[in-house]
Amino acid sequence: MNKLLGLTIALALAGCAQQQVAVEATPAPVAPASSAMALPTDPNPLFWPREVRAVAFQNLDQMPQMAASRTIAAGGAVHPLPAGAPLDMGDFDLEAFMEAQGTAAIVVVLNGEVVLERYGLGFGPTGRWTSFSVAKSLNSTLVGAAVLDGAIESLSDPVSRYIPDLAGSAYDDVTIRQLLTMTSGVRWNENYSDPQSDVSRFNSHVPEPGMDATVSYMRTLPRENEPGTRWRYSTGEANLIGVLVSSATGKPLADYLSEKIWRPYGMQQDATWLLGPTGHEIAGCCVQAATRDMARFGLFVLGDGMAGGERVVPEGWFAEATSPIVSLGEDAGYGYQWWTYGGGTYAANGIFGQGLYIDPARDLVIATNANWPQATGGEAPRQRAAFIRAVQAAVDARAR
Repeated sequence: MNKLLGLTIALALAGCAQQQVAVEATPAPVAPASSAMALPTDPNPLFWPREVRAVAFQNLDQMPQMAASRTIAAGGAVHPLPAGAPLDMGDFDLEAFMEAQGTAAIVVVLNGEVVLERYGLGFGPTGRWTSFSVAKSLNSTLVGAAVLDGAIESLSDPVSRYIPDLAGSAYDDVTIRQLLTMTSGVRWNENYSDPQSDVSRFNSHVPEPGMDATVSYMRTLPRENEPGTRWRYSTGEANLIGVLVSSATGKPLADYLSEKIWRPYGMQQDATWLLGPTGHEIAGCCVQAATRDMARFGLFVLGDGMAGGERVVPEGWFAEATSPIVSLGEDAGYGYQWWTYGGGTYAANGIFGQGLYIDPARDLVIATNANWPQATGGEAPRQRAAFIRAVQAAVDARAR
C-alpha cells in the first residue's frame, strides 16, 4: 500500500520523566525524527506499537517518507499565557493519571492564566504533537472565517456551489450546514475492520485526473437518507469541508489558518498540517502544534473569535457551532465539528487522547495530548473524564 495514501485515511479517524512548567517557554526548532527510529512498514498508526507512537506522534511532520506537510506560520506578538496560582487538585492522583494515559502534555488555563502544566514522554512545551481529529474543529472554524470574509455566502448553500466537481452527485443538494453537522444523508461506512468499508476502499481509490482525492471518491457515494435526517460520523466529509474552504477562499488551509488565527491571535510557534496524496491538507486530521498554542486556540474560541482586535468569525458563531445541533443522547451532542456536553461545555477530540475541552461558565480551557493504549475505548476516556471533573471541582473550590 502507498504509505502516504494509507496514512492519509488512517490518521483521519475520529480520539519519560515529567516536568512542571511555570513560565512561558522560548520556542526551539523541533528535532527531526531519529533515523534510528524503527517505524513499522504498516502506515496505519492504529497498529503501531505504543512505544513507536510515543515518538512518531511528535515527529509526523518530520517524516516526509510518510507524509508531506505545509507550515501554519506564526508571527508577531505572542498572546501571553501568564502563570497563575497552581491549581490544587486535592486527592486526585495526577502522576497515576499521566502514567495510565501515556500523557504527553496537559495545559490548563483558567481566566487566561496557566494553573496546571505538565509534560511526559520526552515531550515539552516547544514540541509539536499531532492533533488527529481535533483538527476538525479548527477546520470548521475556517468555515466561519470564510463566511465573514464573504467567500461563503451562506451555510444554507449547497456544497456543490463551491466544489463544482460534486455537481450531479449525492452532495448536489446537501448544504454546508449539513456537511458541518455530519447529517448529509450520503452513505459512508467508517468501519476499519471491514475491507469493503469506505475508509478501506478510499485507500485504493485512484483520483480522477486533476481532481482532489477526497472529492474524487466522495462524489461516487450514493444517497442513503434525506439530508438533515440522520447523523453519521464521516471523516471523509470532514476532509470535504477543508476542500470547500480552500475552493471558496482560493487559499490552502494552512495559509488561511495562519492568516486568520495563527498570526493575529499570537500563537507562539509555527504549526504544520499534513497533506494528502493530491497535495491538499488532510482537513479532518493532522495539525501538528504546541500544546500551549492549542490552549490559545481554546481562548480564541472563548473570546468568540476575536484576534488582533479584529473579528475573525461572525458574531455568535461559536455559540451556534458548539451547541448540540444534533442530539446524541444523555448530555452528548454534535455541533459544527464540535462534541457538546452538559453545562454548555464542548470539546474537540482526537484518537489516542488528543483533546481540547472548553468550559465557558468557568472560563476554563484544558488542552491534552496523550498516547492512550488504544485509539478509542477502554478505560482511558473515562480516566480523562474523571480528570476533567477533578479540574472543575478544583476550580469551584477555589471560587468559594
